[in-house]
Amino acid sequence: MGDPAARLPSFAELWVAIEELPTGMTGEVLEPGVLRTMGRPGRRHRRAARALFKALDASDANVGGSGWWLESEAEIRFPGDRLLVPDAAGWRIERVPELPDDNPITILPDWCCEVLSPSTARDDKRLKLPLYASSGVPWCWLVDPELRLLEIYETVGGRPTLAATGTDDDRLVAPPFHHEIALAGFWLGARA
Repeated sequence: MGDPAARLPSFAELWVAIEELPTGMTGEVLEPGVLRTMGRPGRRHRRAARALFKALDASDANVGGSGWWLESEAEIRFPGDRLLVPDAAGWRIERVPELPDDNPITILPDWCCEVLSPSTARDDKRLKLPLYASSGVPWCWLVDPELRLLEIYETVGGRPTLAATGTDDDRLVAPPFHHEIALAGFWLGARA
């Protein structure tokens, strides 16, 4: 007789484990019952994330812009007892007039962005990008500081579909935002 299947931890049990993580650690549930942890990002990642928010200031109601609530590393509960912590997430004010103070946030965002790091890039592409799309997040960006590349994905039929790219010192209007952003400030040092 075989061993009975092991019981997966519930979302509530995983949430308790996440709350108990040491300072500087982040936890996500990308697959049912599986807690993934990560430490703080490296310098290239931090530079790209900082430049991203600066480039989107005109849209961010949190800093005097208009149209969006933009949040850094918000814990967001997704369908299927998943918990994701995108590097950046945004909610259109026309849909969410006031972003709640809940943690985790249970309103799915209209846009997510992942800044890729060597330790997280695989999960960001393989697990998170398809989960954003299948959950109905309309737009997702992947920013790769090593390749100096921005990939913009639109959700079409529940799947991420590459809609645009930018690299190096490109300037572009990057959907879903309606103003031009300059990518030059996203990158640290010479081209990899």
